[in-house]
Amino acid sequence: MLEEETDQTYENVLAEIQSFELPIEATLRSVYDDQPNAHKKFMEKLDACIRNHDKEIEKMCNFHHQGFVDAITELLKVRTDAEKLKVQVTDTNRRFQDAGKEVIVHTEDIIRCRIQQRNITTVVEKLQLCLPVLEMYSKLKEQMSAKRYYSALKTMEQLENVYFPWVSQYRFCQLMIENLPKLREDIKEISMSDLKDFLESIRKHSDKIGETAMKQAQHQKTFSVSLQKQNKMKFGKNMYINHDRIPEERNETVLKHSLEEEDENEEEVLTVQDLVDFSPVYRCLHIYSVLGDEETFENYYRKQRKKQARLVLQPQSNMHETVDGYRRYFTQIVGFFVVEDHILHVTQGLVTRAYTDELWNMALSKIIAVLRAHSSYCTDPDLVLELKNLIVIFADTLQGYGFPVNRLFDLLFEIRDQYNETLLKKWAGVFRDIFEEDNYSPIPIVNEEEYKIVISKFPFQDPDLEKQSFPKKFPMSQSVPHIYIQVKEFIYASLKFSESLHRSSTEIDDMLRKSTNLLLTRTLSSCLLNLIRKPHIGLTELVQIIINTTHLEQACKYLEDFITNITNISQETVHTTRLYGLSTFKDARHAAEGEIYTKLNQKIDEFVQLADYDWTMSEPDGRASGYLMDLINFLRSIFQVFTHLPGKVAQTACMSACQHLSTSLMQMLLDSELKQISMGAVQQFNLDVIQCELFASSEPVPGFQGDTLQLAFIDLRQLLDLFMVWDWSTYLADYGQPASKYLRVNPNTALTLLEKMKDTSKKNNIFAQFRKNDRDKQKLIETVVKQLRSLVNGMSQHT
Repeated sequence: MLEEETDQTYENVLAEIQSFELPIEATLRSVYDDQPNAHKKFMEKLDACIRNHDKEIEKMCNFHHQGFVDAITELLKVRTDAEKLKVQVTDTNRRFQDAGKEVIVHTEDIIRCRIQQRNITTVVEKLQLCLPVLEMYSKLKEQMSAKRYYSALKTMEQLENVYFPWVSQYRFCQLMIENLPKLREDIKEISMSDLKDFLESIRKHSDKIGETAMKQAQHQKTFSVSLQKQNKMKFGKNMYINHDRIPEERNETVLKHSLEEEDENEEEVLTVQDLVDFSPVYRCLHIYSVLGDEETFENYYRKQRKKQARLVLQPQSNMHETVDGYRRYFTQIVGFFVVEDHILHVTQGLVTRAYTDELWNMALSKIIAVLRAHSSYCTDPDLVLELKNLIVIFADTLQGYGFPVNRLFDLLFEIRDQYNETLLKKWAGVFRDIFEEDNYSPIPIVNEEEYKIVISKFPFQDPDLEKQSFPKKFPMSQSVPHIYIQVKEFIYASLKFSESLHRSSTEIDDMLRKSTNLLLTRTLSSCLLNLIRKPHIGLTELVQIIINTTHLEQACKYLEDFITNITNISQETVHTTRLYGLSTFKDARHAAEGEIYTKLNQKIDEFVQLADYDWTMSEPDGRASGYLMDLINFLRSIFQVFTHLPGKVAQTACMSACQHLSTSLMQMLLDSELKQISMGAVQQFNLDVIQCELFASSEPVPGFQGDTLQLAFIDLRQLLDLFMVWDWSTYLADYGQPASKYLRVNPNTALTLLEKMKDTSKKNNIFAQFRKNDRDKQKLIETVVKQLRSLVNGMSQHT
């Protein structure tokens, strides 16, 4: 049973080996691993299997052998026929080959020609497709070389939208397509470079552009100005107020000259387009518009122009020194905004009205600040006037281009005030020179011709003087007509600034009167006051100054008439400003009068300082002191000069002098440095006071009533009478009574003088031979001193 299983196992192994389905290594390993001596048994089984297969092969070969032999035999028979057929086929093939060689050659030629023809047709078709592209690209190159960049950009658009799609598959087209962005960038750079050159050019030539524009504006305004001048001539023909006339011939000459200048300059005026080539801006704007980058161009242009505006608006540090500096400044600004206005109107969107208005407002604020600062340094009225004319032309020019200029005319009113200030300073110097050159004496005239010359300069009317025979004198000095002429010249100078300010005649009249008032109330008044206070001006000069101011005051009404004839505005108009000459010259007169009083008192002080009293003399000299007689003689001569003054002035001066003399003499008695005084000195002093009273009673200046002038010495007189008659009992008894004989004697004054006399009585033995009288008087003095002290102390306690 075991052997059968073993045999069955080996058969299975052999079957597996023959099947080639399982790995032989595993099959063989199973044979050797099962039992010992399995190898030998397996080999036996394998040999038996091989023998069986050999037997089967042999049987099969024996079964098919006869057929194989028959087939070989048939093949041998066919071999001969096959060889024959091979020879025939080879010969036939050779003949066919020989016959087809020429056909093959012709056929290849035909094929090659057909291919070439097809290729030529294709090339022609493709070239016909490419030629327009190449022609357009060549045209593009020509346009670039000719700097026709806008046309070049249009050509690029055609190439990209129309032509390139036809030939986009070709490499040359790709190269062209790749080159177009670079060409566009080149065009942008070139056009931007042209724009920069343009901006630099207009920056350099903006002053020429502005000068041309201002000339054009001035030329357009000429006709209306000429009409204004003619109108002024019409109401200025008969302008006579005491020979105050505006010369008609002079105006006609000026008008004719101005019209001739207009005719000469008419052909020379160029337009802005004649001076500036704006094509770079147009090209650049069109190029950036085509490129779709218009906003970048607009921003760049505006940014650069704003930078240039700041540079243009920056003035030179010394601009205020000459009118050329101002003119260059204005022409550059005008040139800048004329260009901007042109760009605004010929381009769409590059600059807008809002942008130009913003730029103008910024510039206007800067211009006003610059002019306000620099004009403040101008001290020459002629330069200020030229500046005003430039501002007017500047404003009119820009107003013609649509820019608002009201603030500039407001600025002109500020500058007008400054112009008036410079005029006032200039005329202050003129007045000072006139006063310095004046001799302060009446104007002498020896014949009718000289009389008429003075009358033509100054409106003086005096029938009494006209009746006098030659030679005679005007009461005023030479400075009066000169000052009157200079006031008129000032009015003319002030009028020049009011021209072209677009103001009515009423406003001009008001301005002229106000500026003239300033001249009178401030400049002339100040010059007069300074003149009056000068140390070298003496009493005679002061008297003449008072006379001069009187006549200048009377001439103010003629100045008002003079202004009325210039402006044609009646003085009866409600709002017409009046001239303040009346108060001006009154103030100067009062100052001169005060100075007369002061100088007169100073002169009296000089004489009083010459006094040399011997305060211890026992007996008077019997005559008045020499210094006092000299003083009285001086006063008499001075008061003779005062006869030309108004009565009240001379009377006030005389009263002031007497009062000052009385006060000075009283102070001399009560001087604290004077320790003692004798009765003889009092008597000598009394003689001097008597001379003063005699002088006062002689009426040195007419017009005093009664003994009014003598009352100036009443204090001294009562004090000296008290000491001369030694009437102390009456004084003490009546003190404080309205009817007291010594009402003007102050107890303090009497006590001071009495104590000085008491000290003298002690030291000087004047009454040595009358011892009893001496003792009695000394006792009396001591008693009176005690009573006076008691009286003074009572007054102090009461106070």
